[in-house]
Amino acid sequence: QVQLVESGGGLVQPGGSLRLSCAASVSIFSISDMGWYRQAPGKQRELVAAITRGGRTNYADSVKGRFIISRDTAKDTLHLQMNSLKPEDTAVYYCNAGLFDRRDFWGQGTQVTVSS
Repeated sequence: QVQLVESGGGLVQPGGSLRLSCAASVSIFSISDMGWYRQAPGKQRELVAAITRGGRTNYADSVKGRFIISRDTAKDTLHLQMNSLKPEDTAVYYCNAGLFDRRDFWGQGTQVTVSS
């Protein structure tokens, strides 16, 4: 069992920045892949950014050049630095961890609202 606790969401103006964090209950080196997903009202959950155990990253086209996914291996924490935020980035953001045995775990989600 892996517990994931997100933090860092909130209300920000367009063009602003936020940093999301996801604390894992296990060593992130025991996790195959970690990622951030988001779900806006009335829309399906979508991948925002992902990182493999080896450090390879992948981003949705809509956030490339604005968001950065990273890990703090000493604190078993995943981060998402979000810059140049747009109203369309408004969503609930979820942390995901995929284990080598293909089990999947999700955090509870954190709300990000981009509005003036």
